[in-house]
Amino acid sequence: MTKALLIEIGVEELPAIPLLKIVKNIEKSWKDLLVEYRLESEFEFIYTPRRLVLRHTAIPTKQADNTTELVGPPLMAAVRDGVVTKAGEGFARKCGVSFEALGRIEKKGKECLYYKQEQAGSETVTLLEEMLTKWLGSMAFGKMMRWGSRTDEFIRPIRWLQVRMDNDSVDVELFGIKSDTKTYVHRMVNFDAVEVADVAEYENILAKGEVSLYPKNREAKILAEFDELEKEHSIVIERDLDLLAEIVAITENPKSLLGTFDELFIELPPEAIIASMKEHQRYFPVFEKDTLSNKFVVVSNAVPDNGDYSKVVAGNERVLKPRLADGLFFYRNDLKRGLLTDGLEKITFMDGLGTLTDKIDRESKIAAKLLDLYMEQVKTETGKNEAELKELMAETISLAKADLTSEMVYEFTELQGLMGYYYAKALGKDEVVYTAIKEQYFPLGEGAELPSSTFSAIVAMSIKLDTLIGLFSVGKIPSGSKDPFALRRAVNGIVRMVINYDLAFNLSEIVNVLNELYADYETVQLIEFILERIKKSLVANPSVIAAVLGSGELDVNEIAKKVSALNSIVSQESFKEQLSTFKRVANISKEVNLDADLKVDRALFSENIESTLYDDYTGTMAQSYASYEEQLTAMFALKSKLDTYFDDVMVNAEDEAVKTNRKNTVASIYKSFKEIADIQEITI
Repeated sequence: MTKALLIEIGVEELPAIPLLKIVKNIEKSWKDLLVEYRLESEFEFIYTPRRLVLRHTAIPTKQADNTTELVGPPLMAAVRDGVVTKAGEGFARKCGVSFEALGRIEKKGKECLYYKQEQAGSETVTLLEEMLTKWLGSMAFGKMMRWGSRTDEFIRPIRWLQVRMDNDSVDVELFGIKSDTKTYVHRMVNFDAVEVADVAEYENILAKGEVSLYPKNREAKILAEFDELEKEHSIVIERDLDLLAEIVAITENPKSLLGTFDELFIELPPEAIIASMKEHQRYFPVFEKDTLSNKFVVVSNAVPDNGDYSKVVAGNERVLKPRLADGLFFYRNDLKRGLLTDGLEKITFMDGLGTLTDKIDRESKIAAKLLDLYMEQVKTETGKNEAELKELMAETISLAKADLTSEMVYEFTELQGLMGYYYAKALGKDEVVYTAIKEQYFPLGEGAELPSSTFSAIVAMSIKLDTLIGLFSVGKIPSGSKDPFALRRAVNGIVRMVINYDLAFNLSEIVNVLNELYADYETVQLIEFILERIKKSLVANPSVIAAVLGSGELDVNEIAKKVSALNSIVSQESFKEQLSTFKRVANISKEVNLDADLKVDRALFSENIESTLYDDYTGTMAQSYASYEEQLTAMFALKSKLDTYFDDVMVNAEDEAVKTNRKNTVASIYKSFKEIADIQEITI
């Protein structure tokens, strides 16, 4: 037998971000509890700012009966000379009964101890309080609250509780609140509790009280209103999905409204206006003809008299004005002050790594070395000479963090780098300088935008390399899933920039050159960390990546090229026929020292195929190839000759000289492959 179940836990306004972070776990936790209590059934988890709701259309009214069967040790081990052994006592203790209450069963020809317990299922109504207590306790919001004289805690105080099986109220108490048959609608409609006589009317009661119960409905309403506003006013509303989710979580009766602010504030950089609107007010920016306008959209939760939202709009416009006025004041002050690094010497970067001034000094030296490596490419891109570029690079690194002491970045920390870009541009700095300052932290995440030039990439790589090597040098190394300084992301960014700009980047050479800037540490550990990140950042058959890394290649760009080439070939359907042949090449070469001189003496050839194979191999390796894929394709084309060779030639000949000669022939082929990838690692 089943019944409908409604659980409504009323709370003071929930903070949106902590709720959204764990919303999937909240639902999973209830599902797990249903399994644990043998009450598995379909349900919905719903939330508004003031309630957490669970709805079952049909939950069992009683647990299924449970049968527990336990088989213990053989009787001969449980009883010796008429005395119960420790094994027998332990099994009885495990079953929770006396030894005499245990039964016997035959298993694999032996008489063993046996216990069977029939457990009748409990009524669902007797389990709900315990289940809900566990459910609420599983919600890891982070910072919790206590209220009144209570010692237990939750994210916000619980103010009402409704637990209903069909229309019957279930006797449940949580946090001192007893369940009843009342709910609460929107505060601006009715501040008092509202009776829910019929659970089937629950959603309608809330709707009449201006509460939209389902998050998906609130979101759909907001987006539909955005569409209407865009059409009516010929505007484009930025649809920030994270902000939208937050708005959905903090509104019960969302209404999208268009407001304006003084055009004077358009003097501010667009990002500063947007940050002020989003961070402080949760407003959506508005664009006209791809340009930020002096309009904004606020999603109100109010229920004004007669549906007149003009006062709501005016109130939000008043609130935004001083925010933007502060921003404009900070911006103008910063422009007067200029880009200065005074004060950075007082800010500690990391214990053992000095101040931000020390970090800038190291970054400058790294950038100078990288610029020397890629000078020709940067000269071609910028049209500037070597002396100019060195001067501009030094200036860029010296000014990159100057905005950290600005008033705007103090107010909006997320604008660091970006404000430096605007200030450097306003001060008439070279375009390569202010662009590189803007892009110094790029890419900001997986798949995010890369720096727009090799010059900017060098700046970004220098910053990431200093952080990476510096933290390794003071023992701040990521472990497990913990990576508080985002070093894995730093490596991913370096890898993407190296590949995108086709830069030679030998890990061993570069790290060893830069190590003079840091305290001694395990260089090998850092290189292994970077290689591990490369494994996870490249999109290819994992065995292909392992094969390329097995070649000993340490140039990040070459690794990526080799992986791409080999993966393209391995992905072909025809490659399956080739693999066994080349696996055999690898297996035969296991006993050969590849570092030795693999001398092949043609005078020892006795079969025609020996000469044919060796001539084809040497001819193939003498060619010049435009890409690794072209070279690998030519090398894999040796398959037919190798197959004939293995059919006609006994590699392990009785004559030691002949055997060595033949093994060296095969090993030479394997060694040539291994310069690109270790083919024995490939699996498909």
